[in-house]
Amino acid sequence: MQTYPRQTGLYDPRFEHDSCGVSFVAHMKGVRSNELVQTGLLALTNLEHRGATGAEPDTGDGAGILVQVPDRLLRDTVDFELPAEGHYAAGLAFLPDADGLREKVMARVEAIMVEEGLTVLGWRDVPVNPDCLGTTSRAAMPSFRQLFVASPDGEAGIDLDRRTYVARKRIEHEHRSGPEEMYFASLSARTLVYKGMLTTPQLGQFFADLTDPRIESALLLVHSRFSTNTFPSWPLAHPYRYVAHNGEINTVQGNQNWMRAREAMAASEHLPGLDRAFPICSPGASDTARFDEVLELLHLGGRPLHHAVLMMIPEAWENNTEMDADRRAFYQFHASVMEPWDGPASVTFTDGTVIGAVLDRNGLRPSRYWVTDDDLVIMASEVGVLDVDPAKVVSKGRLQPGKMFLIDTREGRIIDDEEIKKTLAAEHPYREWVRDGLVALDDLAPRQHIVFSHDSVLRRQQMFGYTHEELKIIVAPMAREGKEPIGSMGTDTPLAVLSKRPRLLFDYFSQLFAQVTNPPLDAIREEVVTAVSSTIGPEANLLQPGPDSCRQLQLPFPIIDNDELAKIIHANDD
Repeated sequence: MQTYPRQTGLYDPRFEHDSCGVSFVAHMKGVRSNELVQTGLLALTNLEHRGATGAEPDTGDGAGILVQVPDRLLRDTVDFELPAEGHYAAGLAFLPDADGLREKVMARVEAIMVEEGLTVLGWRDVPVNPDCLGTTSRAAMPSFRQLFVASPDGEAGIDLDRRTYVARKRIEHEHRSGPEEMYFASLSARTLVYKGMLTTPQLGQFFADLTDPRIESALLLVHSRFSTNTFPSWPLAHPYRYVAHNGEINTVQGNQNWMRAREAMAASEHLPGLDRAFPICSPGASDTARFDEVLELLHLGGRPLHHAVLMMIPEAWENNTEMDADRRAFYQFHASVMEPWDGPASVTFTDGTVIGAVLDRNGLRPSRYWVTDDDLVIMASEVGVLDVDPAKVVSKGRLQPGKMFLIDTREGRIIDDEEIKKTLAAEHPYREWVRDGLVALDDLAPRQHIVFSHDSVLRRQQMFGYTHEELKIIVAPMAREGKEPIGSMGTDTPLAVLSKRPRLLFDYFSQLFAQVTNPPLDAIREEVVTAVSSTIGPEANLLQPGPDSCRQLQLPFPIIDNDELAKIIHANDD
């Protein structure tokens, strides 16, 4: 399903990032139509310049669409009986192309579904047209089937999605790589994804379902992928199960490590047997894929989708002195529960009922929206993806840094950012929890200051490899002016691991970042959106928020001195 190599030499697939074009189209009142699906495909085609191809113009980095489950189309094209709409889950599966392996994997998928208490209704052959593909895309092309499952207890909607979640994760972990590799683009009672290693015009040509007049939806996400420093892959095309994303998550490795650590305490009454779904973040997945997996866990674990998004991409609250106290407490509480997934990002999201978008705190990805007098809402990376008559536009605007744009098709309206956050901040007594749980470093009792002799300091400097140059160019300005030293990004010194000279320990732990599209940030001049505080202390259950979730120590800076370390060591002595 992919054309990039396995981990080889200095190449490691963990460092995958991408930068793309994204759009959504929705009918605000939730009216389903085939016309809206075709409108979305047109918007996607007009985002072709946002995608990428290799040496072959007919092999794309990826394109895809997420729609509501098209019950009418599916019911007419399967040869078995389906329960009522919403009471069955359907999903597009990427399977091995070889007949023997495919049947073996399908049998194992069915067995796991049964083990997890689900009823397998059947499989549907997905009509595709490989003739439109380039050589590379066709060589990596899997076989396509749609799986249909239901619950014997008659569960529907999100409750059925919770039942299929653990089963799907088990299947993907078991068939993650090798000749029996398989992948579910989606498996849900609410939404259905079609995607692949395609150009934007190829999506509708390849999947015949998308041009069938029986496919209908009231909302959709489309995505055109430009993988700036990655290789294309069928599974890594967007949209994922809940999001489509333009940008990069620069903190993804740390985010994944934290998620892995929190799994030890994660449990939810909504997700029985959750431990069988671990690890939540699939090894080797892209930054957006891992973001989507954590968002899915938070949502299925009990939080509304927009709440989970704000946990992962909070607005800049730390240095905003004008922010409402309840909203500040909401963010401060969740900062002790989960660190932000940070980077230049415009993220669109949907669960099949609400659809929206959020921009990173710095606002480093453009996104604009239009609302028409016939209740059509269009959001895209840029103006012009659809030819909209200006006379029909009742409002338009752009996503603002840290702000959320949200449409609820059940209520039939756009929910204002202020209303979203005010409602969420009032759900729990966050101010009380933060007041009673968080302890500031300055509030700890001071300890005796120890003055080290010159010989002792010099001995430590020699032990850790400090040079005269580092003391003069780096340490002295920091001590004299209290400012971070500024140097050239174009350093030509060897990587520490390859250097023949002794190097400082921290030289081996440089922060990785996407070096293609990110402007430098100035933590002093842009202090409103730049935060360096963090919390340390015991972690609670990620899926069960409460006062115990924020019983931690808050540090204003990531670097502490010896006096502050002494305060922390003796924090419980008094």
